[in-house]
Amino acid sequence: MKHLVLSLLMCLAVGSGDSHAAEPVRIELRPLKSVTVTEEQFLRGAKDGPPVTLAVELRVPTAGTARLPAMILLHGSAGVQAGGSDRWARELNDLGIATLIVDSFTERGITSTIDAQDQLSEVAVVIDAYRALEMLAKHPRIDPARIGLLGASRGAVSTLYASMKRFQRMYAPADAQFAVYLSLYPPCYKAYIGETDVADRPIRLFNGTADEIAPIRQCLAYVKRLRDAGKDAQLTEYPGAFHGFDNPDGAGPARVKLGGSDAPRRGCDLYEQPGGRIMNRETSLPFTRDDDCLKGVGTVLYDARAHAKLIEDVRAVVQRVFKLSPK
Repeated sequence: MKHLVLSLLMCLAVGSGDSHAAEPVRIELRPLKSVTVTEEQFLRGAKDGPPVTLAVELRVPTAGTARLPAMILLHGSAGVQAGGSDRWARELNDLGIATLIVDSFTERGITSTIDAQDQLSEVAVVIDAYRALEMLAKHPRIDPARIGLLGASRGAVSTLYASMKRFQRMYAPADAQFAVYLSLYPPCYKAYIGETDVADRPIRLFNGTADEIAPIRQCLAYVKRLRDAGKDAQLTEYPGAFHGFDNPDGAGPARVKLGGSDAPRRGCDLYEQPGGRIMNRETSLPFTRDDDCLKGVGTVLYDARAHAKLIEDVRAVVQRVFKLSPK
């Protein structure tokens, strides 16, 4: 519980800054029960992983009793940050949308996965998202038909695959589903079995064209596969934008060097075999975190112009999906 208390205090500190919302924002700090599984366990449908109680922060932006739309926010590899989850919460609260920030790291003993992504699988966080959905759908101030999911970077991967019906059948609550999936610069390098059988809800990707960490070409190909399957998927491009372009705290530029390599990062091409084994298409061998395709240098750089356009684009999507009046 010590980690949970620290995480709750961290969320309170992050969320107590000045908000530009029209009304004071009510903050509720809550525990969220989840489990921790490996990627292979997740893909096999395992539900008996070690239990964990995560910290989440709910912000309700208006007083009264009216039911509000809500967005669940999944963080990236650096964990919950003021320039990431907190800033997006304030943008959404300004529209009258409640937000739930999920801290998937602290109670699992993780500070960052930037240099060690194998500490926690991105798809394992899909379970956290479903548990958060179940919690919000029962909240008296939240409209269960208007709950969306937004993630950035590794959280964007979890957001994308939370849309898969296969995973929903295994882990999602039976009486609730997400109304929209917003995925900010996700790495789209894995093809899971059933990847195009997704929920009949809007799936929106937002990618910078200069991103070396999450190459846009892979996401363009993924979105094409979804659209060819008749799904409501779209990708918005931001010319010249790098990874993390919406985080002012990363004004940088920062060169992220992974695997001891100075070469440009080319990205992996992975796919799932029956039984939950992930294969590297380049080597025809089982994928490992030591594969060369993960190594190399990528840039993380804030882009004020792309950020402003992203805010405009995200606002337009949620206003349309949640049927809100433009502000």
